[in-house]
Amino acid sequence: MWLKSILFLVALASTAYASNTKGSVPLLTSTFDKIVPKFKVTLVKFDVTYPYGEKHDEFVKVAEESQNTPDFLVAEVGVQDYGDKENSDLAERFGVKKDDFPVLKLFISGQDEPVTFKGDFKADEIKAFVKKNTGIKLQLKHCLPQFDELAAKFMKEEDKTKQEGILSEAKKLQESLEKDADKKSADVYIKMMQKVLERGKGFIDSETERVKNIRNGKITPAKKEELQGRLNIIGSFVKDEL
Repeated sequence: MWLKSILFLVALASTAYASNTKGSVPLLTSTFDKIVPKFKVTLVKFDVTYPYGEKHDEFVKVAEESQNTPDFLVAEVGVQDYGDKENSDLAERFGVKKDDFPVLKLFISGQDEPVTFKGDFKADEIKAFVKKNTGIKLQLKHCLPQFDELAAKFMKEEDKTKQEGILSEAKKLQESLEKDADKKSADVYIKMMQKVLERGKGFIDSETERVKNIRNGKITPAKKEELQGRLNIIGSFVKDEL
């Protein structure tokens, strides 16, 4: 019965919203408070009713790639500034201004206020934002699920001998990889583990800042993407918030 009610509300909202983003649920003033509380985490984009452009394209990537993630909903609120001014009350309620569109807000069950995304409007940045604030892991470029698990296990371990064992496990796993791109990504995981063994867990924070500073500098788009991939992998070594 609960599922049928949600599906009905989603279908109702879909007929009234111009965007048909795959994996994203359109929300209205009348459905927002009926749908969002049903999920542990909801990522909502406030935007014009006919969204377009690079930022919307990045949001679409997140929505499409998150469809099968449990307890996580991706949604959109189309705000009109003409006619009936549909959903303008929702925008006002959450302090969203037209000049700031698109605006992403993360609604987390048990928290009174949503968390506003303030990073570079790229799919991987948005996914990292979700992971940092909720612990929900969305697949990021250059990241390898099996190595993500090893990274988390490595960082939870306090015994250096056991950490070395995990490092050896990562090296063996790398040997089984077939794609060169995957091997290259695995090499980053392995080097991160080696550096942590040498310098301690504080290395993760310092390396994150170092790579961010380079990425935010004047570099080519290709280099920026490469560094973002490295940051994605480094993020696998950061303890989840929830």
